[in-house]
Amino acid sequence: MNASDGGSGGAQRPPAQRASEGFTPERAKDRIAVAAALREIGLLLEVKGGNPYRARAYHRGAAAVEALAGDLARLVADGRLTEVRGIGPALAGQIAELHRTGRSPLLERLRSELPPGILDLVQVPHLSVERIAVLHRALGVRSVAELKAAAEAGKLRGVKGFGEKTEKKILDGIAQLEARGQTLLLPEALRAGEAAQAWLQASREASRVDVAGEARRKCETVDRLELAVSSQEAEAVVDHFLRMPQVAAVVEREAGRCRVRLADGVQAELEAVAPAEHAPTLVRLTGSSAHYAKLQARAQARGLVLSPRSLRRTGGAALAVPDEAALYLRLGLQYVPPELREDEGEVEAAAAGALPQDLVQEDDVRGFVHCHTSYSDGKHTVEEMARGAQELGMDYITITDHSPTAHYAGGLAEDRLKRQWEDIARAQEKVKVRLLRGTESDILADGGLDYPDRILEQLDVVIASVHNRYRMGEDEMTRRLVRAMRLPVFKIWGHALGRYVRSRPPIACRVEEVLDAAAGSRAAVEVNGDPHRLDMEPRWLREARARGLRFVVSTDAHSVRALLNFRYGVAMARRGWVRKGEVLNTLDAEAFRQAVKPVP
Repeated sequence: MNASDGGSGGAQRPPAQRASEGFTPERAKDRIAVAAALREIGLLLEVKGGNPYRARAYHRGAAAVEALAGDLARLVADGRLTEVRGIGPALAGQIAELHRTGRSPLLERLRSELPPGILDLVQVPHLSVERIAVLHRALGVRSVAELKAAAEAGKLRGVKGFGEKTEKKILDGIAQLEARGQTLLLPEALRAGEAAQAWLQASREASRVDVAGEARRKCETVDRLELAVSSQEAEAVVDHFLRMPQVAAVVEREAGRCRVRLADGVQAELEAVAPAEHAPTLVRLTGSSAHYAKLQARAQARGLVLSPRSLRRTGGAALAVPDEAALYLRLGLQYVPPELREDEGEVEAAAAGALPQDLVQEDDVRGFVHCHTSYSDGKHTVEEMARGAQELGMDYITITDHSPTAHYAGGLAEDRLKRQWEDIARAQEKVKVRLLRGTESDILADGGLDYPDRILEQLDVVIASVHNRYRMGEDEMTRRLVRAMRLPVFKIWGHALGRYVRSRPPIACRVEEVLDAAAGSRAAVEVNGDPHRLDMEPRWLREARARGLRFVVSTDAHSVRALLNFRYGVAMARRGWVRKGEVLNTLDAEAFRQAVKPVP
């Protein structure tokens, strides 16, 4: 993160470079619209059933088109689409037709065969695409409202493969969907922000585009997208944004700004300002409101006024603040990274020069920790997970499948665990990435771990997690966790408080007491990167830091694709002020193994 740009994470390109790339709004629109059509085809094919690989091909094609750095029109004209990874001859033909005509007979046919409301059903928790297809065929369900009515009438339990429990789960999922409104999980918000950013970058009038707000602060959920754009032609930028295919309705428009509703129901706000006003605007839009209020108070104490688009002397002209770092410097502060702007003491620390300057970053992580395979509830084999880690540039990966008590997740009895060790040894001969053998051991009701010591001492790493009896009383749960933390075996406290973002609250326990026990024993705290968990919360990570505990930023990956969860773990760690030197999997493979080995 360079101090010169204030670490703002914005996208900026010199006009000459942009012109040489041949970037135009029309071409960007083509790319985004084509990708959206391919993704819709993939979803409709999944709902319709049939060959699953065909649907996946369209999803891969959509991702390839979205990530395309070159000119789609030129690739189509030259017949070179198949040179793009993920695009085969059949898919290339569909893309070419979409690009040239704006139409796809396949998409139109699928739309005519399936009711348009059926794609809304994909958003319902606990309802897979396969089950949507079954319900559509059996009951003619076409929308969330029809699904809810059928479930409430007890009709779902009469469909093969559905029972009373499944029916209740689906009703609970609909309730969750209705309760959460249109908030996005962090990965969803980042993807939506990147798509809007890419669209705006295609405008010749936009010189810099930043995603701001909760998405930039890496909050667990995001209520709305906020975008800050630097431009000499603010109204042209707003006009360009309103032409984005994902914009479903304009809620509000004023000079240089607008608020819209996107096709998925999420609201997005855009503010376009002159280049000299961009840094103050970005600081304000990034927030939080409490952090920004502290900055305004500090400005006032120094004879300055921090207004929505400028920093100026009281009664005087605006001061030059070319980037966010310059604005913080004018206020006598260290630069505060976006993830820390929550009014949790960061302004005071920045004033004292005590803000950590080496927060962990994605590039610091050298190994993927907490990875499941097809031995328990993962989708891919040991070798496939290892190859995935290797392709992503990691030095090592831990294979940590569930222990026997987690029978619902395919927990490994001792004989299967030993067979996995043999599989790990075979896979190690085929890959360069180091494989470390471990377990995600259940913390039992009495605080013990779910393997005998003679097994634990043969492992490289033990992740200790609660997977059952979440509703224990506070006293009983605290005793359970304190005993687990005090066991002499080194353990990583996995998804510590067991929460699911938006659907399950943290377990009831006296967290400080458990952290005290962990700090006095042989333990580290996991920062779980699964976007549905993101556990522990930043406030507890700061408490763990205060006790000198070390951390592991994990993936909790159940597939190769989910290995990328580590980036969300890094975001949470940064929000908890965690430094690189406090994260064990920034070490090399052998140093990490020595640091976490269960038995000294």
